[in-house]
Amino acid sequence: MMGSGVLTRHLVGLIGFAALMAVVPFFVTQRYFLGEIVLFMIWASVAIQWNVLLGHAGVFSLGQMLFFAIGAYSVGMLGVFYDVTPWLSMPVGAVVAAVAAFIIGIACLRLTMPYVALLTFAIVFMVDSLIRTDVECFMSHGGRCLPLFGGGQGFSGFDDLGFRKLLKGKWIVGNYFVVLTVLLLSLLASIVVIHGRLGLAFRALHDSRVYAAARGMNRTRFHVVAFVVTAFFTGLTGAVYAAHFRFAGPSLFEFPTLVIVMAMIVVGGLKSTWGPIVGAAAMMLLIEFAKGWGDIQNALVGTVLILFVLLLPKGLSGVISAGVEKMVKAEPSRTDQASPAKQ
Repeated sequence: MMGSGVLTRHLVGLIGFAALMAVVPFFVTQRYFLGEIVLFMIWASVAIQWNVLLGHAGVFSLGQMLFFAIGAYSVGMLGVFYDVTPWLSMPVGAVVAAVAAFIIGIACLRLTMPYVALLTFAIVFMVDSLIRTDVECFMSHGGRCLPLFGGGQGFSGFDDLGFRKLLKGKWIVGNYFVVLTVLLLSLLASIVVIHGRLGLAFRALHDSRVYAAARGMNRTRFHVVAFVVTAFFTGLTGAVYAAHFRFAGPSLFEFPTLVIVMAMIVVGGLKSTWGPIVGAAAMMLLIEFAKGWGDIQNALVGTVLILFVLLLPKGLSGVISAGVEKMVKAEPSRTDQASPAKQ
């Protein structure tokens, strides 16, 4: 019953968050700022799923950006080579990412966590290297010969979501609501996982693996399920990223991008439910502030990540929760002090 009540509260919070985000385009009309909010929603969705995998399932994977790129490349490749609309290729990208996660999960999740991190990072590095060195012609497109995976240039110029023709100058509003839908689906899935039976299994495995195993709980099976579910929504987010920006390239594998998303999780609060959204908003503001600083921006992100790991391990959500709890505890004491005066 308690778990059901917590789940209900978070679902109500999800509805409130959806309503808040739905009215943003009616107040933020400048395309640049709306575009930055779209980017925030994309990275928040990735951070949400990575937080489920890392913070709650306890799988220290560094391969989430691979699944993000798989979703993006699916849209790019199908769009460039076969003129497939993103509305069809986006779910395909999500499914392909989930299948890839299942294969990788079966291969590596029987290992201990440090080796999982090393193996997933090695897989990302290998795929990145193969894509960048892919120069053999696969198909001619637009007067130039394209490799199968686009090489170092990637894919661009394919069909978008269609709102440029439908909404003309306000096309970004249409894209905004598509990205918002993906974010809400990602958040809904994370809430159901964290506060449902799967989350209960994760907590049991974290508290006592021996006892959980004695109760018939298979650690690898639950971790593979978490790997596949988070990869599906991460791949879907990557697909909508490609559809919005009309681009998919090896820059998606770059290490600074991975560090920024990880900083969003840590700054927001690892193992929290809403922390990744708070962290994504905070890091997007920091990046906007440091825009144009070049490598100093990356150093600043790294510094913030280190400071939060050392000084605020529970992140901003932990600070907010502690503040709210202190206020709730202080309220009864104020009432008790006021009651003698009334007598």
